[in-house]
Amino acid sequence: MSDYILAIDQGTTSSRAALFDQAGQIRSLSQHGFRQEFPRPGFVEHDPEELWDSVRHSISKALADVQAKPRDIVGIGVANQRETTVAWDRRDGRPLCNAIVWQDRRTSEYIDELRQTGAGAMIRERTGLVLDAYFSASKLRWILDNVDGARLLASEGNLRVGTVDTWVLWKLTAGRCFATDATNANGTPGL
Repeated sequence: MSDYILAIDQGTTSSRAALFDQAGQIRSLSQHGFRQEFPRPGFVEHDPEELWDSVRHSISKALADVQAKPRDIVGIGVANQRETTVAWDRRDGRPLCNAIVWQDRRTSEYIDELRQTGAGAMIRERTGLVLDAYFSASKLRWILDNVDGARLLASEGNLRVGTVDTWVLWKLTAGRCFATDATNANGTPGL
């Protein structure tokens, strides 16, 4: 059996999995969609478990298409919707709320308040980024302020928050790895 590189592309409306052989040729490609939810104007959410299921199903189908097993995978790469934010309890892996999608604008008023204090210039100087509700830091603040139990979990050291790559990695490793890619973390200015 050939060794494969698994590429996971976790996007805004679907997840894809591709298996590449040792020559770099695509041997299998699978895609599985999931719902976007719009509970209020400006709010865009995903069910984190449904998102994970779409990743898992895509991987399973890609493997089945070439009759491969997980042990045949020698490396994994993940591309993801970079600023979508997921929060979960590290003890049981259950999401605290729906993921807040990168398009979501629920923190726009808070961002406007920060701009009025001059924080935008400081953020731009330190990160090179423009202060905007697009980034995940304000989404984390919103979760802490609005989701029951989030602050308590944080104070106990049991809150896990990350972008989708972090969530996928956590799930792929059955909770053994809580990490992100440096380029995802770099796009998260602290507020």
